[in-house]
Amino acid sequence: MFDDTRPAPCSAARLAPPRRVLVLVNPGARRGSEGVEPALERLGGAGIGMVVETFSGPDEIGTDILRRAGEVDAIVVCGGDGTLMRAAPAMVKCGLPLGILPMGTANDLARTLHIPDDVAAAAEVIAHGRLRAVDLGSVNDHLFFNVASIGLSVDLTRELTPALKRRWGRLGYALAGMRVLARARRFSAWIHEGDSRFRTRTLQIAVGNGRHYGGGAVVEETAEIDDGHLDLYSLAMRNVWKLALGVRTFRSGAHGAWTDVQTARGVEFDIETRRPMPVNADGEIVTSTPAHFRVHPRAIRVFAPEPPAMVDRASVARPPR
Repeated sequence: MFDDTRPAPCSAARLAPPRRVLVLVNPGARRGSEGVEPALERLGGAGIGMVVETFSGPDEIGTDILRRAGEVDAIVVCGGDGTLMRAAPAMVKCGLPLGILPMGTANDLARTLHIPDDVAAAAEVIAHGRLRAVDLGSVNDHLFFNVASIGLSVDLTRELTPALKRRWGRLGYALAGMRVLARARRFSAWIHEGDSRFRTRTLQIAVGNGRHYGGGAVVEETAEIDDGHLDLYSLAMRNVWKLALGVRTFRSGAHGAWTDVQTARGVEFDIETRRPMPVNADGEIVTSTPAHFRVHPRAIRVFAPEPPAMVDRASVARPPR
């Protein structure tokens, strides 16, 4: 469970490289076979001491972080979004900053934070020492960075097998997506936000904490990972193939302008369905409905470059359409 008694980290940028880091390598990551040596050389060249460990399973990473946290002043995780999600609870508990070497399939958190895809260049970001305090989302107390969703994305998670990701990389998302759309059906859900409650017949409900998900799609066109809000959308269209035709709008986050897409922005949501439905968070099924979603502002500090100027966001939550 997320500990709200822990002080929120400072949001100001800091330019000071870590002195000693724990580097956790996921050999099962899609790009794990490429090796982390270029990144380690870059960190070592910056005078950063390192403890390097590999972990064999996703549940092992949190144990490794807490076991070695007292020996270092930062944690560097080599892997994809699922690995980073698994690391989040231990990162919150230890309070150390997080460095990311993107070695997964989609690397959506790295994309949101403008961290380079090249691991040596990503190591340079860590060596530069700039920290950005980012939000976390939670669904039934399971933490996530990017997005949690119900419906199509769960089917996509099941369809997007490790073998498909290894063979096709990001193209695997499109191949799996076409299969999922071919058998998609709408479901009923009730969404609560504050005193507001509305019903939807939908193909998918997504609740985003970050900006990117699903290999580069955008949750909402002005969403950022440090804005203190969650962005929700519900795909209420009857024609599932409209999604395929409108793929460009999902890449820009402009799908909220469609009349059959319901949107809302808030800090907490509750979603109920007629029967329990699985919930996918950052590419892994973690819980089921009824689901309580919540944002945890500035929960983790991450080494990240200066973000480009973004469009100013509205200061008030928008009601559902």
